[in-house]
Formats: sequence, structure tokens, C-alpha cells
Amino acid sequence: MTPVQHNPLWWQRRIIYQIYPRSFQDSTGNGTGDLRGVLSRLDHLQTLGVDAVWVSPIYPSPMADFGYDISDYRGVHELFGTMGDFDELLRETHNRGMKLLLDLVPNHTSDQHPWFQESRSSRDNPKRDWYLWHDGKEGGEPPNNWLSVFGGSAWEWDEATQQFYYHSFLKSQPDLNWRNPEVATAMFDVMRFWLDKGVDGFRVDAMWLMIKDDQFRDNPPNPDYKEGMNEDQKLKPIYSSDRPEVHDIVAQMRDVLDQYPERMMIGEIYLPVEEAVDYHGEDGQGVHLAFNNQLFFLPWEAKPLADAIDHYEKLLKPGDWPNWVLGNHDQPRIGSRVGREQARVAAMLLLTLRGTPTIYYGEEIGMRDVPIPKEEFQDPQGINMGKSRDPARTPMQWDDSDNAGFTTGTPWLRIAVDFPRVNVKQQQDDPASMLSLHQRLIRLRQQEPALHSGDYKTVQADGQVLAFLREAQGHASFLVVLNLGHKTAVFKPGAMSLKGTVAVATIPEREGIAVADVLDLAGDEGLLIRLD
Repeated sequence: MTPVQHNPLWWQRRIIYQIYPRSFQDSTGNGTGDLRGVLSRLDHLQTLGVDAVWVSPIYPSPMADFGYDISDYRGVHELFGTMGDFDELLRETHNRGMKLLLDLVPNHTSDQHPWFQESRSSRDNPKRDWYLWHDGKEGGEPPNNWLSVFGGSAWEWDEATQQFYYHSFLKSQPDLNWRNPEVATAMFDVMRFWLDKGVDGFRVDAMWLMIKDDQFRDNPPNPDYKEGMNEDQKLKPIYSSDRPEVHDIVAQMRDVLDQYPERMMIGEIYLPVEEAVDYHGEDGQGVHLAFNNQLFFLPWEAKPLADAIDHYEKLLKPGDWPNWVLGNHDQPRIGSRVGREQARVAAMLLLTLRGTPTIYYGEEIGMRDVPIPKEEFQDPQGINMGKSRDPARTPMQWDDSDNAGFTTGTPWLRIAVDFPRVNVKQQQDDPASMLSLHQRLIRLRQQEPALHSGDYKTVQADGQVLAFLREAQGHASFLVVLNLGHKTAVFKPGAMSLKGTVAVATIPEREGIAVADVLDLAGDEGLLIRLD
């Protein structure tokens, strides 16, 4: 057992909370969330116990992809407010002892960004090489077979200059050319602009896509492609993503951050975990956290989960720091993936695993996906491909008043019909609520070195039961026992001696009960036990 770190960096002890600003709180009555809305709800975050806030893009944008198509990296979209509103939010976040992280989108811009407007104006414009332009094949075909995440070819013909430009996502989101040092310099200056304001770091969007093959070779077919998978998965993107040179870019971004005290960087990296961990880099030259998305896709069963956790732990190098996330703005909500009761068990898993957890807004009250009719789709992925991300982006449910307290106007997306029962106000004084469970877990995690900084060890993973230990030398140890099924189950400690007290339980009546030897678990039950 290793001794606990006496001075862990802030991001190693804190809990990150993702806010999708369009859906958090509207302060103007226009039906869309904004910065002053976020400001008005900081007390909720403080009461919950989270201490770092990640805000999805707030920059000026045509909103073709709801802010991930940026037309000005140094401003605030009028929909969300003003730079003064942002400055006040940053100040008040810091006054509450919390950190503020921004989304950085360095892979692509909007086609309305002045950089691209110059780039497409002529072939000899000084910014022409800031983006990926290429001649087509004979017959007018695109330069190669690379596919867009949002469907179809990733190449768009530009009639005015008679070349194609590349876009990993929408055609209105042209990719930047990171092989051009002027692009790197411009983006590093963007980072410095926000860091100088006092932002505590960035979640970097689409990090693994930032540089492409310089020979523009065709991607090979994906032998694992099956009917029902996204169109872009027909090919293995070995030449359009995760190129070796991307790690040099990440190291340069880290150099910028390291010029400021206690700033950090999270990488969005949708890759197999064996490849994602490489983004930590060598000797502190990569991301601080490489987002670990495994819980989005793993079967909700004890052995696959335990195997994945153990495998991930073994992949991490000394100095790397683990992290876990259950949901975000691109994935179905955990409550819809595993059910309302198992979502409580999932919360206990997230908040007791080793590493930094990220909570997606609404998870703390058990929000689930809201069915959105096709004719009401807002998400371009849903409009183009039929797989909308809108159901996981619906407005936060604050109380049982009209529109769940989110807006006095017409909300930009439908609100869940269960909001009169599933909301913050309803749950805040109920010890059996999802919100109260989160608060108890977070409070204990912050207090106990074993939970925020200690070692992890799997104890049991068979049938429905996943059990593991969290230990730190010189401090109390904890056993986490999770029943991942709806039926009763039994935990047998085997060689270990089980004697302790239930500190937190998904069924609060169990808290404070002494336990020893064999444990009988109700369906959908999780126990966090302080060992004697």
C-alpha cells in the first residue's frame, strides 16, 4: 500500500461538474440557458460539493453545432451574455473555492471564422494553408475516402477556388492545419488570453483528431463494422486521427499551461484506453487527464467492469492520474442506459473509484434521456444521421414550477415529463433521494484520503457483485460493494476479514449498521463500508 500524497494537485482531489450552458439556467426568458443563469445556480454546485466546473463552449458561433463551430475564440456569444458576465462568473466561482474550466476547440473552426474567410478567399491568401485544402481526383472525386463523423465524405468542394477543404464534422466546421506553425501560435495565444483572465484550464475537444496524415492516404476498411454502426465507422481512421505527431502538439499546449500556476488540461480522446493513456505523455508533457470514457460503453456487469478497471490501472504510468465519467453531452444519460435504480449504484461507483470523477449536469438528481420527436431535432448529428444527442441535453430540472424552473419562456428543448418529481427542490431535503446520495458520497470522498487519493484493489467480480477496496497508508480503509442486478445477491469476503460500518448506502436506512463476514445485498444496492 502506498502512502497518500500529502499535497495532491487540486485536480487530483476535486470533482468536476460539466455544465451544458444552453440547458442549465435561463436568466432572460428566451428559453436558452446563459452565463448569468449559471451564476445564479453556483450555490447548488457548492451545496452538492463539487469544486470544479467545466462549461461547454460559450464563444461566438453560428451555432450549427451549438458552439463547437467557433467564429471568435476570444469572445462570448450574445446568447450566453457578455464578457462582463463571464468575468463575474469566473470571479464568483473562485470566491466559492471552485475552479472554472473552459472547452477549447482547436481542431476546427466555423466556416464563418475570419481565418477561414481569408483562407477560402483565394489560393494565394496568406491564410490559405491554415486549413486543409487539396485538389480532387480526376473526375471531380474527393482527394481520398476520409469520412465525416456526421456522415458522408469529409471533403467539401469550394467552387470559387476549385479545391476541396477537409471537415471532420459538419461542412461548416473546416479543420485547421496544425502542421502550419502559424496555426499553433494563434491557438496558443487563444489559450493565453483565457489563462490571463484566470481560467483554471481547458477540456480540449477532439484532441485525437488535431493532425492528419501528410500524404492524405486512404483509410482502410474496418473489418469490425456492423450494420447499425455510424457510417464513419466503416473505415479505420488510421490516417485521419491519432497520428504520432499529435503528441508533439499536446506537449506544446502543456508548455503553455505550465507557464501559469496550477492550471490543467483534459483531453477528449475517443480511442481504445490503451491508446488514450498515451496522451498523458512522458515526464509530465501531456494532458493532466485523458478522459476515460469506458463506462459509456462497457456491459453493466461485474466482471467486464472489474476487468476494465484493473486493465486501466495497469496501463497508467507512475505520475499518470486516472479519471472516470458516466455521461456527457454526446452520450445517452446513465439513467437511461442502466435504469433509474442502477443509476444510484453507478453514482457510488463513479465517486469511489480511484481518480478524478466528472459529473454531467442532472446526474445528481437522476435525470434521464427525454424523447425528442424527429421534427424537433436540434442536433445536426440527429438531423443528418437520425441519432440525435438532444435527449441527453434537455434543460436542468430545478423545481416543480412551469418549465422546471429553467425558463419563463419556451425552452429550446423539451423538458422531461417527470420533472414535478425529479428536481432539485424535491430532492434536497429527502435523505433517500439521488441528490442526497451524491452529497453524502462527495462529502465522505473529500474527507477520506483513501477515497480521494488511495489505492484501488478488486476484491470480487462475479455474478451481480462488484467489490473493491480503497486504502491509504495510515488512514481508514473502505470496502465498496455494488449489486449490479435487480435481484438479491450475496457478497462473501473470502480470504479478507470483513468487519466495519456502513458509511454510505444507496438505501440510507442501512447507514450506520455494523457488518461482518457475509453480506446480503438487496437488488440495486450499493454499500460503502468503513473497515475496522
